[in-house]
Amino acid sequence: MDWLKQLAEALLQLLLNPLYYIGLLLILLQYRRQMALERKLFHVKLHGMLGETWRAVLSGWLAGIAASLVMAVIGARLQPETVLLLWGITAVLMLVRARLACLAYAVGALGLLQGLYELIPSLRDINGMGWLKTAVVEADMPSLFALVAVLHLLEGMLVRWQGQRLSSPLFFEGKRGKLIGGYHLHGFWPVPLFLLIPAPGGLTLPWTPFFYGDAAAAGWTLMAMPALIGFTERTVAFLPKHKTERTSGRLYIYGTIILLLAVASEYVPLLVPVAAILGIVLHEALIWVSRREESNHRPLFVHERNGLKILAVLPNSPAAVMGLEPGETIYKVNGEKVQTKEQLHQAMRLSSAFCRLEVVNGAGQNKFVSRALYAGDHHQLGLILCPDSDARYYVGEKQRELTVAAFFLSRWKGLRKNDQTESM
Repeated sequence: MDWLKQLAEALLQLLLNPLYYIGLLLILLQYRRQMALERKLFHVKLHGMLGETWRAVLSGWLAGIAASLVMAVIGARLQPETVLLLWGITAVLMLVRARLACLAYAVGALGLLQGLYELIPSLRDINGMGWLKTAVVEADMPSLFALVAVLHLLEGMLVRWQGQRLSSPLFFEGKRGKLIGGYHLHGFWPVPLFLLIPAPGGLTLPWTPFFYGDAAAAGWTLMAMPALIGFTERTVAFLPKHKTERTSGRLYIYGTIILLLAVASEYVPLLVPVAAILGIVLHEALIWVSRREESNHRPLFVHERNGLKILAVLPNSPAAVMGLEPGETIYKVNGEKVQTKEQLHQAMRLSSAFCRLEVVNGAGQNKFVSRALYAGDHHQLGLILCPDSDARYYVGEKQRELTVAAFFLSRWKGLRKNDQTESM
């Protein structure tokens, strides 16, 4: 009953925390922007705003429960002042870039502040700094590094599990000004954490957490701490499945390194500033490696000379039933070679009730698919082809990073009109 009471109080803390609702609003607006882009570019809706938001919330709760159970074994020696400072740092960083909401940056900044306090002891004597002193000096950095590691390992699992479904096709401007196809992959999950923290006279545990210090005799209580995890990627060189596999693999590596640094800094406190710096630098390296990888590969979603490259397939469409997939090239339709969209439409009209396609898959092998067409079939086949010069809109080559203010105010940030088409 005592533990149930503690859990109820922690749940109330979460429901009263505005940061959790800010995370929900960011997710809702992200899917709103995604739907606006899809309708503007393709005149279709590939994702549902409320459905995707609900899945993100449910997945976030599952991840939060898993992270809380793992941290209950590892241990989290956190002070309420430290948690408030982390929220404050996160709020400030979000004003600079929305992606800086990741806990790795706030924890890294806190570790550097703690190192500064150790390097300059006179900072502790400044009047009016008592609250900040408690929040910084008494922060247990090893357990915070461990929390960052656990969240990124769970993020890697969510990316591998849901990342492909969260991909959205877009038209981009290539390096030479030619329009190419690609994907924007993104996913955000609000994670409610229920952490065991030391509390004098608190409840006892039937086990001893790894990071326990002198807290084992003092007792423990539960504290709610909302966190936001997620990823955003842009790819023109890989299929969404392959890109998410690469991203999740790097997140596993990052989480493992930070967890090892957390254990090392527990035994060697001098490693705390090193772990703080590496936590930020390696997180930035994840972004740099991904962008470097894209620039070193040729675009995948461009039309071939002898066919039309598929960018995306609408869910539950005839094309999806026939087993057509992104990255494949349509070579013939109803026995006729197709090299343009106009030729595709003409070949489709040769048989209004039946469609037979010759397709070259990603491995370079030919396959034949066919299906009867019925009245009411959506957009005939339900294909989104790679762009040509007739595409009306596209997203610029440069990948701009949004501040939170811009994220809230923009509906389809960066969407440009193709000057080669006639004015609407």
